[in-house]
Amino acid sequence: MSLNLPRAIEAYFKADKKGNAQALSELFTPDAVVVDEGNTYTGRNAIRQWMANASTKYTYTVEPFALAEEDGRTVITSHLVGNFPGSPVDLRYFFVLKDGMISELEIVP
Repeated sequence: MSLNLPRAIEAYFKADKKGNAQALSELFTPDAVVVDEGNTYTGRNAIRQWMANASTKYTYTVEPFALAEEDGRTVITSHLVGNFPGSPVDLRYFFVLKDGMISELEIVP
């Protein structure tokens, strides 16, 4: 990645690339919240299951290409290509970091 991403966010995209749901979930605070495709996942166990399901359901690659700050959140825009309906698509990832970990993530088209 050529962007200068915060450490936890860079680790998130690396774990996602490898399909490592366990490593990805450990980047989140214990009470973290993820909102994706209209669903909300709260806590590391739910986040791990969300990623495990996404990794087995679809094959995809994600490449972050833009970084911004918006309303106290770090916004990463990424190009997502895979075997899912609507591919390819650019998604925006809204991260909130707390003590070097991800406390909130919202993914929107």
